[in-house]
This record gives sequence, C-alpha cells and structure tokens, in this order.
Amino acid sequence: MSPDSSLPSTSSLPPPPTIHLPTGTSSTPSPPTHEHAHRVLLLLDIQVAMLAPPPIGVPASAAVHAHLTQILAHARAAAPPPLIVHVRNSGDVGDADEPQAPGWQLIFPPLPGELVVDKRKNNAFAGTDLTGLVAPDAEIVVAGFQTDYSIRATCSSALVRGNEVLLIRGAHATYDRIEVLHGGGVTPAWRIEAEVEAELEEAGVHLLEMKDVPGIFMDR
Repeated sequence: MSPDSSLPSTSSLPPPPTIHLPTGTSSTPSPPTHEHAHRVLLLLDIQVAMLAPPPIGVPASAAVHAHLTQILAHARAAAPPPLIVHVRNSGDVGDADEPQAPGWQLIFPPLPGELVVDKRKNNAFAGTDLTGLVAPDAEIVVAGFQTDYSIRATCSSALVRGNEVLLIRGAHATYDRIEVLHGGGVTPAWRIEAEVEAELEEAGVHLLEMKDVPGIFMDR
C-alpha cells in the first residue's frame, strides 16, 4: 500500500468512546517492570493506516477502534496493570506504514512504563527485543492487526514459547482478500478473521469475547 497524504492523523480519527471504569479504580497505577510481568498486553500494528476509514483502513476499522480503546483503558486501570507493549510495523519504502510516514504512527500514544517494539516481520518475536521482554511463562493478551498475518504468526510463536495466549474477538481485523486462484472472487474480512480464530483456537489459543474484557486483567 502506498503512502497517502489523505491518511488521517491520530487527532483527526473519530473520537473513541468514553470508557466508564469501576468506582475507585485508578486510571494510572504503576506498571510492572518487564522482568516481573506475569501478564502482557501485546498491541500489534495499531497504527494510523490500519484504522483509517476504508478502503485504506480495514473494513471494521470503526468497531475495532472502539474495542481496542476499551481494552487498553481496562488494562491501564488494572491494579497491578499488565506490561503493555505497543508493536509497530515498519513497512517497506512506499508502504503506508513506511517509517515516519503518516500511516506508521501509533494510534495510542504509549504512557510512561509502556514499551514500543518496532518489527519488520509478521512474527513480532522475530528479529526484535520482544523475546527478552516477555517471559516464557507470561500470559499474553493479543489484539491488533492483521488477523491473517501478524496476529496469526505472533500467537503461534507465543504458543511455541510456552506462553498462554488470549485473543479477543472483535479486537483484531484484516482486509478482504482477492482470490487469484479457484475462480477468483473476494473472501470477506470477517470470514478470514473467523477462520484464523478457529485455527488458533485449535492450536491452543484461548478465544474471549468483549464482554470478558473487564475481568481479563484482574488478578486471578
């Protein structure tokens, strides 16, 4: 995808919904150091290009943006909060997520204590510092883009490492796929997302719903 001067900045995207946290919940608890984090929120490729209005962004960009906002708000308010890692994809020259291009910017500015990891491959553990930041026995909550690339590859790699992996329906997405073989046609994004969910669940990933989000980051 080529850079596009019409890509919105983070300030021009539709405002996320207001999240009402439980009474008495702090919105800025101290984050854990990564050496002691037993729970990690891994935010994959949540960048301006992905959440731009379609066709630049994914078809479900508005709904997924709202869900990601809700997940991050609950994670940040948890006591103790998980280690929050923003993984940013660095595309090739001419791609919408080429480094420093408008589409490369993160949607959610990291807070102090949150980490940013830049990657160039679908698997966020490949060629990055993520392996050293996330313990093999940590529980990883995964959200972001794209379902059939970074989400699939990173969840699969985390399972091989021994991590417990949680994936939330409605908090990941991809694009419609144009089929070159078997008569052509288009496979809609929602079908691809469902197929990858089934594949990852079979491999050992725990699939959760948005209604489960308030309890995901609680000590248990």
